[in-house]
Amino acid sequence: MTTDTKLHPRNQHRDGYNFTRLVKHSPELEAFTRHSPAGQVTIDFHDEQAVRALNQALLKAHYNINFWDIPASYLCPPIPGRVDYIHHLADLLASDNSQVVLHGRNIKVLDIGTGANIVYPLTGQSEYGWHFTGVDIDPTAIKVAQQICQFNKLNIKLKLQKNPENIFRGVIGPHDFFHITLCNPPFHASPEAAKKGTQRKWKNLGKGTQSKLNFGGQNAELWCPGGEVKFIATMIEQSVEFAEQCLWFSSLVSKKDNLKPLYKMLEKVKAVEVKTIDMAQGQKVSRFIAWTFIKKEQRHLSLKRDV
Repeated sequence: MTTDTKLHPRNQHRDGYNFTRLVKHSPELEAFTRHSPAGQVTIDFHDEQAVRALNQALLKAHYNINFWDIPASYLCPPIPGRVDYIHHLADLLASDNSQVVLHGRNIKVLDIGTGANIVYPLTGQSEYGWHFTGVDIDPTAIKVAQQICQFNKLNIKLKLQKNPENIFRGVIGPHDFFHITLCNPPFHASPEAAKKGTQRKWKNLGKGTQSKLNFGGQNAELWCPGGEVKFIATMIEQSVEFAEQCLWFSSLVSKKDNLKPLYKMLEKVKAVEVKTIDMAQGQKVSRFIAWTFIKKEQRHLSLKRDV
């Protein structure tokens, strides 16, 4: 095991991967394990199949997900970093609830771009019992996510966004209310940029100029016109229409330099409060931005409503 003390205090993976426990729950993972130069048990994180097997073991051992599988070309995300976002969102809600962390299905969460992996609803429901709605523009991703829910007998609502130009429109109904929205937006502006980004990562890893990602990813998961800033800007613009139907809107922001234009836009739409929460996993630093149109005293009351 290796220790990653930069993860959230409630993150189950804060002390690293316990491969003895993981292999016990998922014996098939053992075929992908090896010893590092330091003598620790690990896997080859450049190997797509090994990363998939690790995710399956983590979800089974820590989150009671007995079945999880996705098509080979779809995004296979790192579980510790993804669940860190969930824990920090729990703290964000707690800041409006006298620092008491909220559990239970009365907390409604909307996951934009849930993907075939549906990792945020799976981990968030396990950790906090929240009720999740997952949305995606890819029919195959929704179908696979539905199968995962059915196999694990999970009550997660899934919606297909039929208009790729929309984010909240066509998803949030007139009588819906969500306490949190979350999103891991596509960060490249074009397929070419996504390919170059992949090649740069492989080169940094000493693997030449391969174009295949070890964690996969469909086009809609990796790029969109205008890239991350344009996607989140659209999200901000549309969030105004649903200002009274959501307590906190949020999105990951991959590049720190992207925050400045987003702050300006949030000021323009008159968000009542904006927060940027820093996160870290190992050497990788990440963050998410959160905004609300509801005043703090009203947010506390919104947390008590039964929706």
